[in-house]
Amino acid sequence: MTGNPENGALMEIACDESGSDGENLTGGNTDVFAHASVRLPVETAAEYVQEIRRRIRSPAEEYKANHLLRDKHRAVLESFLGPSGPLRDGNAHVHLIEKTFFVVDRAVDLLLDGDGDGDRDGDRDGTEAVTLFREGPRTFGERGWREFLAASNQLLRVRNDAAATVPADVFFRTVGALRDEHSGTTAGVIVGRLAAARSRAESYRERMRDSPVLFPVLNPLLPAIVSTARYWLAGGRSVRLVHDRQNMLTPERIAWIMESAPLSDVRLVAARSDARVQLADFLAGIARKLASDELNGRGDPALTALLRPYVGTDSVWGDDDSGLRLGTAEANSAV
Repeated sequence: MTGNPENGALMEIACDESGSDGENLTGGNTDVFAHASVRLPVETAAEYVQEIRRRIRSPAEEYKANHLLRDKHRAVLESFLGPSGPLRDGNAHVHLIEKTFFVVDRAVDLLLDGDGDGDRDGDRDGTEAVTLFREGPRTFGERGWREFLAASNQLLRVRNDAAATVPADVFFRTVGALRDEHSGTTAGVIVGRLAAARSRAESYRERMRDSPVLFPVLNPLLPAIVSTARYWLAGGRSVRLVHDRQNMLTPERIAWIMESAPLSDVRLVAARSDARVQLADFLAGIARKLASDELNGRGDPALTALLRPYVGTDSVWGDDDSGLRLGTAEANSAV
């Protein structure tokens, strides 16, 4: 941290993510994406990293969240997240994204309301996406819902290969069948509206083919960084993000992030070179695992309670029950 954020000086925020599968959100290795940010002086962060290493005593050169998540290191994990740990008192924030809901949200945004960028500062309130996400599984059944998610993911995914099937054809065949089979239901009405939006989908696919893709709508990293930046910018503070290096963060995308937030600067570093980023890496990995456990009904109430103070209410989360436990419910009730 390069100054006191309360007196208007530049504030440095260190960031990292966990759960990235690119644009493969319905068939990837994880069902939750987490973006964590930390506000601490470099020296203080380094002391905490050394303390964690001292307590865990692993020979690994680089520690990751999995070290803290092991059962035998439960006390270290609780101390890291707890009120006496380094991250409390407003020193950390986590933006969570439930990946399947993110796909539904982006599909509804693109085909019914906007351009797929997910910006809720405009006219869209996200109600239809939330309704479809919650009603779809019980209306369409497990197989029908899985087919809808996969078709939506493929429609929105940025690909220029010579696939045997055309994503738009698959998507509109899928939503057309669901509309016909479930007419008169709430979910059926919404997919019926999606089925009538082929021209928007084809325009989107054409733009993806004909021009370089600066902002893939299904990659959660960019919107997560913007949400993180806006959180720390509250109150008119000047903020520089120090982020772990990512191939996704090209100069053009960084420029867009800085304009969207707006930030004073974005600096990319290797995680091992900055103890603050290492702490953000720990928090992101821990948050992703605990949030995924809650989503799948195997959460640890004590650990979830320790995570909850860090979770942003602007997280992109559709599941009601786990959202209540994680602290995203305020965002859900507002969309």
